[in-house]
Amino acid sequence: MSDDLRLVYTGSRVESLLLEEILEENGIGVIRRDTLSESLQAGWVDGAPEDAVRLFVETEFKDEALNILNEYFDSLKNK
Repeated sequence: MSDDLRLVYTGSRVESLLLEEILEENGIGVIRRDTLSESLQAGWVDGAPEDAVRLFVETEFKDEALNILNEYFDSLKNK
């Protein structure tokens, strides 16, 4: 990965799709790396479904993205 990208999430594919949408709605572009899907396409399985996906954002948006994701996760705790 480029030095211009920062990891902001590691987890399941389903949750990553929701988080990716939330970040993009806030004007933050996301790069999704799905190691489970990539390995299946290559003919072997690597990784587990609960940590198969990583979301990356540009360095300049890292703090904003993490704040948005933390707000989302905090809202789940308050339910």
